[in-house]
Amino acid sequence: MHPTLFVFIIYMFRLSQRQMDILKAVVEEYIDSASPVGSEPLERKYGLGVSPATIRNEMALLGQHGYLKQPHTSAGRVPTAITFRLYINELMQEAQLSVAEEVTTKERLWEIRQNSGKLLHATARSLADQINCVSLVALHSGSVYTSGYANLLSMPEFYDIEVTRQVLMLIDHNVGSLLQLFEQTNDRGNVHMMFGEELNYPLLEPVGMIYSHFNMGAHTTGTVAAIGPARLNFAYTIPRVRYHSLLLEELARGW
Repeated sequence: MHPTLFVFIIYMFRLSQRQMDILKAVVEEYIDSASPVGSEPLERKYGLGVSPATIRNEMALLGQHGYLKQPHTSAGRVPTAITFRLYINELMQEAQLSVAEEVTTKERLWEIRQNSGKLLHATARSLADQINCVSLVALHSGSVYTSGYANLLSMPEFYDIEVTRQVLMLIDHNVGSLLQLFEQTNDRGNVHMMFGEELNYPLLEPVGMIYSHFNMGAHTTGTVAAIGPARLNFAYTIPRVRYHSLLLEELARGW
């Protein structure tokens, strides 16, 4: 579903506090388990204060309104793009970088700040090391630097070789289309996201992207992105994408 429909759907169906709590628990359990979520683990692990039967009923209603979907092979449910956005915008508390992490990252990039190619490549590697996903740094003139491909192999979503192949082909052979995706910035703030069905590519429903734009000098713009499963660890990934984007702008001011 397109990001611009998010506010409309929230307006049309007002969520109760219980439903918000259930959606928060579903997202966090799905991030942790990578499997469709049932009512029993939610009741057992998240202190929702209601029975599994009540949770099942609420999840069924949330599914009818587009917040959850049910894979045909499973009794559990997974969040939709609408729910991921709700979680990020309303329910999530970001895991901010520590001072030590900020200093270490800046020191890693400071010494090569005058060499644009090395700086952009090192930024991609730094981000990939922190978030354990694929990272990408692209100038909108077409230069693209990536790191962390091996991280995909540890995620169940990418055990399907065709999904992995589609992601790699998009990054390596279809940069123009990827940059067009990054131009869709309907989210609040300076960090943006796309999930699954919003990507409009075959086989990419399990995939998510978190990205932020930056300026390098007066005439050059670019994007820092994290690419991984739709269940990216948002609380951890978003502030680190944001920090690397802002750091690139800072380091490029002397160019």
